[in-house]
Amino acid sequence: MLRPFQKTLPTMVWCFLLMSSALLGFLSSAGPARAHELRPAVAQVSVHEDRIEISLRLAVETLLAGIDQSQIADTDDAPEAEIYDRLRSLSDRALAQMVETQFADISGGISLEGAGPLSLISVEVMAEMDLELPRDTVITMSAELPPGTAPVSLGWAAQNGGLVVRHGEGPEAYAAFLQGGEVSAPLPRSGAVEESTGAVFLRFVVEGFEHIIPKGLDHILFVLGLFFFSLAWRPLLAQVTAFTLAHTVTLGLATLSIITIPAAQMWLVEALIAISIAYVAVENILRPKLGWWRILVVFGFGLLHGLGFASVLGDLGLAQGQFILSLIAFNIGVELGQLAVIAAAFVLFALPLGRSAMYRRVVVIPGSLAIAFVGLWWAFERSFM
Repeated sequence: MLRPFQKTLPTMVWCFLLMSSALLGFLSSAGPARAHELRPAVAQVSVHEDRIEISLRLAVETLLAGIDQSQIADTDDAPEAEIYDRLRSLSDRALAQMVETQFADISGGISLEGAGPLSLISVEVMAEMDLELPRDTVITMSAELPPGTAPVSLGWAAQNGGLVVRHGEGPEAYAAFLQGGEVSAPLPRSGAVEESTGAVFLRFVVEGFEHIIPKGLDHILFVLGLFFFSLAWRPLLAQVTAFTLAHTVTLGLATLSIITIPAAQMWLVEALIAISIAYVAVENILRPKLGWWRILVVFGFGLLHGLGFASVLGDLGLAQGQFILSLIAFNIGVELGQLAVIAAAFVLFALPLGRSAMYRRVVVIPGSLAIAFVGLWWAFERSFM
């Protein structure tokens, strides 16, 4: 006679295969795991009475290759990947000369409302010997403004990806993350951008939420790993609280530059985040008991995830005049995203099957195995590929 485990094993295997296939299908359609390889460009803007000057820092090879950054997040996934690699292998001087030659095409993707055509001032390619890392180029340009006091707005084509626009310095500085062809707030010729506290707060709440849904696939899987640990609210609350406190700490410290991770070492943080995903999933199967060790582990992994959040927030650019407000708002958005993941998991898994004796063998074990499988693959990919 078959033992109970032998009877349920085929069911668990089929559930694991189903969940793994669903996860991999979702991940491949939503985007690659290494979602931070393509970074937004950063435009530092100075507006004067008669002209606007823009210092644009970006990986210009993506523009020269014609990569549509609104559709992909990794240059290896672009149809123009070979072109990008050839451009990336050019010397700094050769790339600068190409930018000068093709400046008309590059500036054509930049939208300036209330200003004349852009003219090139200088091109500086920042040396980066590791061909696996993106190389920054700083393009400085200017445009004349018509007589009067009318402000000017800046944006660029959606296919160029994200653009961080920064204007002014000090407590009244303005920073905004634009995508999808958006344009900045009107930038005045003197004084600071007038932006309400509510607008700043809402903007960073949305950015924090979007970093979880739909962009934070690794964070989604980690939260699902916490959810599958137990349906009881106390263990879930204890884990989510530990995770929240931890990533809040490192998010704040990294954003204030008290902790800094060189760009060349971010792969290690991302690999450790992937390992954390696999670990909590495996522990759901082998040791599903809440104790100080589980809380400590979740807290430690939360510190790592906070560094991942900080790298994104650094790309977005905080509103310096409302630093604390924007930091809190981003964190609230992250928490709302995590709660949305838990709510969706509750509706999909707990409501229909949570009271059933089959829940653990049909949902928890196969789901945790699928999450562990994806986490281990990401750890391998980020470390060796």
